[in-house]
Amino acid sequence: MKKLIYLLWSTREMAPAERREILLDSVAPTLLDYDPIGLQINICDDLATTPSPAPTPAFSEPFIAMVDVWLDDATDPLPYEDALRRAGFQLAGYQVDEWLYTDYGEHHSANQPRDWADGQRSRGILAVTLLRKPKRLNREQWMARWFGHQSPMSERMQPRARYVRHVVETSLTPGAEAIDGIVEEDWPSGEHVTNLKLFYGAKSWWGVMRNMAIMLHSVVRILNLFNITTVMMSEYLIRTPPGHAQAPA
Repeated sequence: MKKLIYLLWSTREMAPAERREILLDSVAPTLLDYDPIGLQINICDDLATTPSPAPTPAFSEPFIAMVDVWLDDATDPLPYEDALRRAGFQLAGYQVDEWLYTDYGEHHSANQPRDWADGQRSRGILAVTLLRKPKRLNREQWMARWFGHQSPMSERMQPRARYVRHVVETSLTPGAEAIDGIVEEDWPSGEHVTNLKLFYGAKSWWGVMRNMAIMLHSVVRILNLFNITTVMMSEYLIRTPPGHAQAPA
């Protein structure tokens, strides 16, 4: 089984609510007709109102949707890509190695079991971050710092409902930016992002400052702060693949 991620930009003017309608009401049924193992669609729609905790890098246009699709190794992804293009989107596609760190209901403090069906909007808000390895680090150093320190440190500190890491293996579409990782972080609510005490898992403002310093020290060891893209999105688990928290029976 392989996992592919497509970042989407609209090729025409498209309001946030219209993005959701097109992707869920038109595109999702078409993609399901191709019978993928799993399908997830994340959208910057009118329901994703939480501001991003990271500023947008200069001279960049953030993606407005993201499609995760799980396929058999032998399955040709071109029909999926064509369907997305026909719906009015420009694509940047990647094959990734998925590492599901924490799923719904597993975090010691977020404690948010999945109680919604496939196709419904997931609770809370999703933050999707693109990771670009600094040139000063080789891949082995970068992976060791990301997987060995940043992930467990942030997991202890922050009350995320779900945390998924993707290591980019190869680009699939012409012109796709060379990125190294894609992270999905589901938060129980928008307040968990905007309230600094919740975001940094602190009980006091002194705790906020301490944990903020710990986080900043770790992040600058794996990323350039001026080049981090984080987009806030609504998450829609259309068909949950094996090995992930399933919809209630």
